[in-house]
Amino acid sequence: MHSASAAHHQRRYLYGILMAAIGSMLFSGKAVLVKLAFIDGANAETLLALRMLMAFPMFCSIYWWHSRKRSMSPLTWLDRGKLIGLGFLGYFLSSYIDFLGLQYISAGLERIVLYLTPSIVLLISYFVLRKPISRLQWYALVIGYLGVIIVFIQDASSTGILAWLGMILVFSSACLYAIYMIGAGEMVKRIGSVRLVFYASSASTAFSLAQSLIYNPTAIFQQLPQIYWLSLLNASLCTVIPMLMIMVSINRIGSPLVAQAGILGPVSTIFMGYIFLSEPITWIQISGMSLVIAAMWLLVRNNPPSKKSSDKNKSDDFDGAEPLN
Repeated sequence: MHSASAAHHQRRYLYGILMAAIGSMLFSGKAVLVKLAFIDGANAETLLALRMLMAFPMFCSIYWWHSRKRSMSPLTWLDRGKLIGLGFLGYFLSSYIDFLGLQYISAGLERIVLYLTPSIVLLISYFVLRKPISRLQWYALVIGYLGVIIVFIQDASSTGILAWLGMILVFSSACLYAIYMIGAGEMVKRIGSVRLVFYASSASTAFSLAQSLIYNPTAIFQQLPQIYWLSLLNASLCTVIPMLMIMVSINRIGSPLVAQAGILGPVSTIFMGYIFLSEPITWIQISGMSLVIAAMWLLVRNNPPSKKSSDKNKSDDFDGAEPLN
C-alpha cells in the first residue's frame, strides 16, 4: 500500500515538473509570435487586442467549468474594483508595454528581462514593504542584473539607441507585472486564482479592445490572414494553455519548483529566436543568460515540494496558482 502511494506521489511530481517545463517554453513563444507579426506589418495595439479577444472565450470556458464544481462567495464592489485595477495593470498595461519593447530588442533579451520579475518583487518588498533581504538574495540580485547587462550589450551593438528604448519598456513591463503579483497575492487566497484570472483577463480584454478601436477603429478587421493565425496561436498555445499547465503544476509541486523549471523559458526563447527570427546566438548572450538563470535559481532553490500539497484533491488543481506574464 505504501509503495503504491509513493509511486502515485512520484508520478504526480514528475507530471508537475513536465507541465511546468512545457508551460514555461510555451509562454516564451509569445515573443517570437509577436515579432513575426510585426514583420508582417501589425502594430502592438492590434496584436494585444486580437490576443485578448481570442483568449477571452477560453478564459470564460475555464471559469464556467470551474464554477460548476464548487460554490463561490459573492464578490463585493471593492473586490471588483481591485480586480479591474489588477487586470489593467498586470494583463493590459504590462503586456502592452512589453509588446512595444519587442519592436526594439531581441526576443531572447525580452524573455531574460521578464525572467527577472521575482527579483523585482523582492526589491519592491524590501524598499516598500520593508521586508528583509538575506545576503544570498543580494548576491543573486547582483548576479542577475549583471547577466542582463551582458546580454543587453550585445543587443545594443546591433540596434544602437533603440535597444535602450526597448530595454526600458520591457523592464517597465516586468516592474508593472511584479506590482500586479504583489497586489494579487492576497486576493488569490480569498477568491481563488480562476476567478482572479477570469476577471482580470475580462478587464484587460475591454481595455485592449477600447485602445485598439481608438487607435484605429477598423484595424482588427483588416489584418493579413497570417496575423490572425499568429494571434490565435498566441492566445491559445502561448497564453491560455501554458497558464493552465503552470497553474496545475504549481498545485502539484509548489511555486519554487515551478520557478526553477521556468529556466527553460529564456533558454527556449533564444533558440526559437534563432530558428524563426534569425537572431544570433553568441557566447556573450549565453554567458549573460546563464548568470540570470543562476541568480533566479538561487532565489528559489531552498523550497522543496511537500507531499501534503501534492496530495490535494484534483478539484483544487487551480487554487493558489498564478499565471505568468
